[in-house]
Amino acid sequence: MFQKKTVRDIDVRGKRVLVRVDFNVPVKEGKVGDDTRIRAALPTIEYLVNQGAAVILCSHLGRPKGGPEAKYSLKPVAEYLGGLMGKPVAFAEDCIGPTAEAAAQALKAGEVLVLENTRFYAEEEKNDPEMARKLASLAEIFVNDAFGTAHRAHASTEGVTHHLPAVAGFLLEKEIQYLGQAVAEPKRPFVAILGGAKISDKIGVIRNLLTKADQVLIGGGMANTFFKAQGYPVADSLVQDEALDLARDLLAAGSDKLRLPVDMVIADAFEAEAQHKTLPTGPVPDGWRILDIGPETVENYARVIAQAGTVVWNGPMGVFEFPAFAVGTVGIAKAVAASAAISVIGGGESVAAIQQSGLADQITHISTGGGASLEMLEGLVLPGVAALQDR
Repeated sequence: MFQKKTVRDIDVRGKRVLVRVDFNVPVKEGKVGDDTRIRAALPTIEYLVNQGAAVILCSHLGRPKGGPEAKYSLKPVAEYLGGLMGKPVAFAEDCIGPTAEAAAQALKAGEVLVLENTRFYAEEEKNDPEMARKLASLAEIFVNDAFGTAHRAHASTEGVTHHLPAVAGFLLEKEIQYLGQAVAEPKRPFVAILGGAKISDKIGVIRNLLTKADQVLIGGGMANTFFKAQGYPVADSLVQDEALDLARDLLAAGSDKLRLPVDMVIADAFEAEAQHKTLPTGPVPDGWRILDIGPETVENYARVIAQAGTVVWNGPMGVFEFPAFAVGTVGIAKAVAASAAISVIGGGESVAAIQQSGLADQITHISTGGGASLEMLEGLVLPGVAALQDR
């Protein structure tokens, strides 16, 4: 399934290896919050260290405005990584230029260096050839292990591959295998669960999955646009009016495969403590809005999930930040965890829901990339993967 070379296919002993990782993690007041992405990169980093490579890590963090911002520094992440590895991890105050070059040159076999945030340069997101050349000059081999940014052609993901032999890390390989196989060769029945706020974010995904999946279960804010397209008044619910024609097209194309909620939890305000009630799917009273799928929908969807061979889930079923409207999302999380299916979950909020439910260890694969996993489900080629050497 995975046709690209990986770190197993090259000799790294005594070489400087530049690894693009996805260390875009929450950092508050210099403290790392959720470390899932850091831990996900450890197998590749430790393999390279054990093989005698000098390992140079680069990543972006947050959305700095094209220049250095202290709150987006990777220094706390480097320190945190050192704690996880039980050894010192060096840090360079820049990702290119003399500071980075000196730090890379000083690195010995088996040592690890973290470079400063690549997005402190506007050239990163422009895939600037000169920035890519400078990054590449730090090393002799490039490894991409950042699935979360593999859908973007940036200097540190695609640009560097024009200057160095480029292969995949273990995390990238695993992500592509699970997501790729789920779509290309799923164990059937193949059930896709799609939530989140907007249809427009997932048009390509829904279209592609309607040709591949046996059932596509819809929830979240995007269901409201389908309801309105069917002619129901949805009052103050979140709706994409510009996507109504599209919703009608998808309903027509999906006929027997596309399933919508049969009941809904509505609230009289967009607030955690709002008054709420459950109604069958239909007209929403004035002044109210849909904030979750109802219990009958959870039961119906759970029955479908229980029969599945493969389940792919992206996006929450309701406003899951408010406990009263997280019931649908948690119900689906429990159904996916209880299923014997191969289960793949992608997208920040669905992953957060599974982790909050304490069910993460019952999921086959939890993806570290939201946008990248969506593009794979859409059947698109990821530039950061396409640029790597073929086997």
